[in-house]
Formats: sequence, structure tokens, C-alpha cells
Amino acid sequence: MKTNFSIRNRYRLLPLLFMALFFFFSCSKKEKEAQDYHDIKIEGQKEAELTAPPFVPKPVGDRAATKLVVNMEIKEEEGEMVDGVKYTYWTFGGSVPGSFIRTRVGDEVEFHLKNHPDNKMPHNIDLHAVTGPGGGATSSLVAPGHEKVFNFKTINPGLYVYHCATAPVGMHIANGMYGLILVEPEGGLPPVDKEYYIMQGDFYTKGAYGEQGSQPFDMNKAIKEQPDYVVFNGKVGAVAGDKAITAKVGETVRIYMGNGGPNLVSSFHVIGEIFDKVHIEGGDMINENVQTTLIPAGGSAIVEFKVDVPGTFILVDHSIFRAFNKGALGMLKVEGEENKKIYSGTTQEGIYLPEGGTIQNMPKENGTAKKVAAKTVPEQIKSGKELYGRTCFACHQSEGQGVPNAFPPLAKSDFLNANTERAIGAVLNGLSGEITVNGKKFNNVMTSQNLTDEEVADVLTYVYNSWGNNKTVVTAAKVKTVRAKPTPKPVASH
Repeated sequence: MKTNFSIRNRYRLLPLLFMALFFFFSCSKKEKEAQDYHDIKIEGQKEAELTAPPFVPKPVGDRAATKLVVNMEIKEEEGEMVDGVKYTYWTFGGSVPGSFIRTRVGDEVEFHLKNHPDNKMPHNIDLHAVTGPGGGATSSLVAPGHEKVFNFKTINPGLYVYHCATAPVGMHIANGMYGLILVEPEGGLPPVDKEYYIMQGDFYTKGAYGEQGSQPFDMNKAIKEQPDYVVFNGKVGAVAGDKAITAKVGETVRIYMGNGGPNLVSSFHVIGEIFDKVHIEGGDMINENVQTTLIPAGGSAIVEFKVDVPGTFILVDHSIFRAFNKGALGMLKVEGEENKKIYSGTTQEGIYLPEGGTIQNMPKENGTAKKVAAKTVPEQIKSGKELYGRTCFACHQSEGQGVPNAFPPLAKSDFLNANTERAIGAVLNGLSGEITVNGKKFNNVMTSQNLTDEEVADVLTYVYNSWGNNKTVVTAAKVKTVRAKPTPKPVASH
């Protein structure tokens, strides 16, 4: 019996033994692969192509590992955060984010970091793709007018953040010192039709959003994690309007998406699209059919999707007030033929009656309509201000400044002041197509507002009596007259 029991136990242990051997050889294979990347031989030498966002260098393809020389210059220079707001950015290569670096596994990178002589601060660089102390930071601290050189080997494929790591580290990152370095696998990434480089960052200024003039960095807001701006590619509207990224119907788009932080996590989403593939956190693992992907501060993701229908697709941080109130909004403009099977557009417009089809009219008291007491102009302005905060603020902003390249300004608006009846119609019926406001073109959609005649009159009176507009007083009777007219058909331009 003892012998039989031992034999049975041995047979029971065989599956466990096979599993152990499988994992042993699998781990050994992975270790060997990693060792191969350490020891892979290089062929020749070339200078790295560096590009400013939203563009990326040419794909690596199936080229052999090589010695890759990267020449990166640090520049401290003033730029525009939003119309009329100046900010001094600290940059890698003169852009925020910094220049895109494209390598492959096994490359030996010779990194030249130069600090422009006109700069005021010392800087360095920490590349998350580097295996070594500080990601290169300990070898690269460089004073203005000097250059540092260090070398590293790319041994892990993926999309990695780089940033300045000079104390105070958060301040250097918050001023725009971050970028992406791509380490492609052997043979390169699968080809796609369009590739773009976008990076989110949060900025902290002494003045509030839109406050004019030169705005310095605010350390107190940064410590409290209360940014005034959350933007793509360093400024409001950097990837919108004439600067929008583009594609054609049927093309596959790949976005190398990073988050410089320094504080906020990004919830990256493209309105009207679904990511076919997401390289989670820029690594090997791929998720499919993703609506929104989280990108940590100091992290990245590679997203890919095929565009099936034309239109303007809005890129946002889906922490949505950041998109419509702080600037984290971009555009992908897609041209091509429509596909009504995938997206029909509006096929019917009717009345929505949540109470049921039997209630067709507003209830009346004693057979007569309820009378609304006439307001004074100050009362209209007070009521309109409250309505504006509920219905208009997100797109047109607190001071009527709008969102550059996305939503037009209401402040000192020539479009608004030229035609009161047109303004009333826009609130009642919505507005779409290209318009020109204060010399700048906008092409977006404003939905119709579900407001009474009195509410439309109040909110427009508030707008007309604010921000340098012409002080028109809009009456409920005027709104009623416009409402009675046939709804105009949308046109391509106004």
C-alpha cells in the first residue's frame, strides 16, 4: 500500500512539475531577451531627427540598432498661454512639450544637453527610458552657456516621459520642461496612416485664467494643485482651429499621448471616437475598444483608432471642466465621404414630452396665461448674470473671453453687437458653421437653449451690458417676435 500511495502521489505531482518547468523556461527566455537588448551590437552612427509637437519623426522601421546622437538645447523664452496672456516657458528644444525623440531597442544614445547662454537657470534631464541614476539627471546638470554629454542604451521598448529634475523639480516641470522619447521594438511598430504627438500639462499663474499681461509662476497654487490652465501642447488652442491635427476617412491615427503633469492625472478621450488599441501606460500591454484612458502624471499611452466618418472630433481631458474651462481641448479634423450607416446625423427633430403625448400645452390658470412682471434693466442684468453662469459660462467663460479657436468671445464682440436679432436667433435656434468674430474664424456648434422669452431677454441684456459691449436692452417682446419667425436653415458661413 505504501508503494502504491507513493506512485499515485508522483503522478499527481507531474502536472505541477511541468508547470514549474514551463515558468522556469519562460522566465529564462524573458531574461535572455532582456540580455539580448543589453548586448545587441550596433551598426554605424546617425543624428536623431527631433520634431516639435504635434509632429513625430519618421518611423524606425526595421533598421539595425545604431549609435544615435541626440542634440537637445534648453531655451527659456516667453510665449502666449492664451490670447493676451504671456508666460515664460522653460523648454527642451524651444517647444512645450519638448522635442520628440524616436529610437529603437538596442540603440546606444549619445545625449548632448546644451543650456542656451541667455538662460538664467541651470537644468538637467531625467529620461524615464534610461536605466541609470536619475534617468540621466545625475550626469546632465548644466549651467547656462554650457553643454553636458552622457550615454545610455535603450533596453526596454515603450513610450517614455522625460523631464527636468533640477530642484525645485516641480517648478521646472510646471514651466514646461517635459517631453516624450519612444523606444520602438525590433522591426518597429506596425505602420499607420497618421502619427501625432500630444502632451497634457497643468500650469499655475499668479493671475486667474485669462488675466491679461505677463503672468509669473505661482508656487503656492502649484503646491495646492490648483492650476489655472490645463492644456495640450503648452497653451490653450495649441491643437485646435488652424492648428488642429488632421486625417481622412479610412485612415488609422496613432497618437503618442503623454502627461507632463506636474500634478494632475489625465482622462484622455476623443469625443465621437473609440480607441481601437491602447498601449497601456506606453508599454507592451494592449487594451482594445477603449473609450477613455487614464494617463498618470509622468506617464504616457499610445492610442490608435480608424476614422470612419468625417467631421471635427474633439480631444479632451474628460475631467471635463478642465476641457471647457481651463483649456484641455484639441481637435482632429477628418475629411472624406459620409457613411450614413455608421452615423446618420439628425434624422428627425420633434417635441420631447416626458409627461406623455396627451399633454400638448403649458398649463394655464383660469384660462389665461400667467403674466410676468416687467423687470427694470438692473433686474434684467442681475437675472441674466445668474442665467449666464448656468448656461453660457462653460463655453464663453467668466468674462466672455471664450475659448480660443473653439468658442468665440462675447466680450467686445463685433458679431454680437452688429445684429441683435441674429444674436436672439442663435440662442433660440442654435448656430453652426463658420463665423468670424473680431477678425478670427470659428467653426463649431452652439446648441439651441431651452429658455423662455424673458430668460433669453435677461441673459442677452446682461451680455450686451458687460465686457465693453454696446449696452443694448433686449425685451421679451423682441424675443417673442424673433421666435415667431421661421427657423432659418443652417448655412456654411455667416
